[in-house]
Amino acid sequence: MIKAGRLSEPYKGVIDCTVRTFRTEGILPFWRGNLANCLRYFPTQALNFAFKDTIKAAFKSAPNESYAMKFTKNIFSGGAAGALSLCFVYSLDYARTRLANDAKSAGKGGGERQFNGMIDVYTKTLKSDGFVGLYRGFVISCVGIVVYRGFYFGLYDSLKPILMAEDASVFLSFLLGYTVTVSSGLLSYPIDTIRRRMMMTSGQAVKYKGSIDCAVKIIKSEGFMSLMKGAGANILRGVAGAGVLAGFDKFKELYITWRAGLGQ
Repeated sequence: MIKAGRLSEPYKGVIDCTVRTFRTEGILPFWRGNLANCLRYFPTQALNFAFKDTIKAAFKSAPNESYAMKFTKNIFSGGAAGALSLCFVYSLDYARTRLANDAKSAGKGGGERQFNGMIDVYTKTLKSDGFVGLYRGFVISCVGIVVYRGFYFGLYDSLKPILMAEDASVFLSFLLGYTVTVSSGLLSYPIDTIRRRMMMTSGQAVKYKGSIDCAVKIIKSEGFMSLMKGAGANILRGVAGAGVLAGFDKFKELYITWRAGLGQ
C-alpha cells in the first residue's frame, strides 16, 4: 500500500490503524469488502465441516488406536477439508482482500480508490492478469489453510474428549474453541501474510516470482516479525471461529438427540 501511494507510513498497531482509517475515510471503510466476505464465509464453513466429517469417517478407527494416531487423523482431516474448501471460494477471498486494502491515495485530497466494488475487482483483475490473477497466491494459501484448519479442527477434536465431559456447557466449548482458534491463527499467520502480499501484486507491474521469493524479500526488507504484523487483530477475530466450533458442536448434539427421539 505504501509503494502504491495509498499509505504514507506503516500502521503502528491495531489502534493506530483504526484511528487513521476513521480520520481519513470515516466509518464505512471498516466494512469494505464485507459482501465478498459474507458470500465466502458461509460456504467455507459449510464445506469445511462437511469435508472434515466425510474424510474423518473414511478412516477406520481401531478400538486400541493410540492417541497419537487419532491426533494425526484429526489434523489430516481438518487440513484436507480446508484445502478442498479453498478451491471453491478462493476468488471471493481474493476480492475481499483487495477491497479491504483498497484505501484512498495518501496524497492531499485523498484521490480515488482502485476498485468500485466486488464486480469491479473481478473485471479489472481479469482484464490485467487474466484468470490466473484471481488465484495468485493459491498454492501458499493451500499450505496455510492446511496448517490452520488442520490444527483448528485437529486440536479441538483431539482435546475435547480429554478436557471436557460429554455434557460440557457451551461456554466451556467456546473457551476451548477460542484457545484452539488463536493458536491455529498464530501458527499459520506468517503464511497468511505471504498469501495476502502475493494477492496484492495482481494488476501491478512488479510481481513476486513465487511464495519463497515473497517471503525472502519481506524478511530481507522488513525483518521476520513483519510476517506477524496484524496478528493482534487476528486474535480478536478468533471469537468468531470459537463460536462456530462451539455452535456446530451444540447443533450436532441437538440434532442427534432429535433423531434419536424420532426413532423411539
